[in-house]
Amino acid sequence: QVQLVESGGGLVQAGGSLRLSCSASISIFSFLTMGWYRQAPGEQRDLVATITGGGDTNYDDSVKGRFTISRDNAEKTVYLQMNSLKPEDTAVYYCNTYFTKPVWGQGTQVTVSS
Repeated sequence: QVQLVESGGGLVQAGGSLRLSCSASISIFSFLTMGWYRQAPGEQRDLVATITGGGDTNYDDSVKGRFTISRDNAEKTVYLQMNSLKPEDTAVYYCNTYFTKPVWGQGTQVTVSS
């Protein structure tokens, strides 16, 4: 069974930075595509960024140039570096992968004050 555990959320002022981490409990982590999603109150859960096992990345247009997804396969961890944060980035951020079925972490709250 795969477990994902996020950390690193918090309260930050607009223009600030945060780095989210997601640790995975699976030996084949390096082969898995990992993703970050976010869900604001009353909104659907939307894709933020993905990274394949080979390191190819994809970003939603709203975060391009501000957010960077990366991974450390030895540590079985995926990161989301978030710079130039805006109030509209406020959401619960979820780590995701697919291993026989979609797997989600518990989420970490990011709040950006104006």
